[in-house]
Amino acid sequence: MRDALVAAAFQLFLERGYEQTTVDEIVALAGVGRRSFFRYFPSKEDVVFPDHERCLADMTAFLADGSDDDEPVGRVCDAARLVLRMYAENPTFSVQRYRLTKRVPGLRAYELSVVWRYERALAEYLRRRFAARRDGTLRADVIAAAVVAAHNNALRSWLRSDGQGEASAAVDHAMALVQSAFGGGPVPPAVERPEDVVVVVSRRGAPLWRVVQEIETTLGRD
Repeated sequence: MRDALVAAAFQLFLERGYEQTTVDEIVALAGVGRRSFFRYFPSKEDVVFPDHERCLADMTAFLADGSDDDEPVGRVCDAARLVLRMYAENPTFSVQRYRLTKRVPGLRAYELSVVWRYERALAEYLRRRFAARRDGTLRADVIAAAVVAAHNNALRSWLRSDGQGEASAAVDHAMALVQSAFGGGPVPPAVERPEDVVVVVSRRGAPLWRVVQEIETTLGRD
């Protein structure tokens, strides 16, 4: 039923236009009721992006299943390839959606919100992996943004070609560029910061209160 609703929606979008198509018309063509539509899709926009929730869940699980031995930049690049695989599963539908999204400002805004959720998932993983670094949060956010930008550039190039050629080759090249820019070495282990050590030289036989006073003076205490 879910697939039938998506097929009916896109048939009407292509024939009449997105804005001109109503949910009632979609369910009528699919042969189901309005309640069935909203059981699968919270809004008309969601029927345009029926597979992103699943893909985001797959990406989150993939990142969570990784180990500390995984090189983090390579891991997020591999996670981004899951999005490519989703698009490549049905090139015709992906190209139709790309064209439709370009024409409808509301869908472009919706797509940006979806992309931001992917980027946030990558950044959260990288923040955990770079937690030992002083610039860990900044590095994580920059790399996540770079991965998304590189992936989307390659993906859109493939979509503009009507899904011709091998999409993975362009994305692999884009991911290689990210890895070369941000390095592929292991994450440095957390470094224990040594506690302050104070050495006080005192005269033999000095009273204990004098030694304590010298320590307090050295530490800058009143």
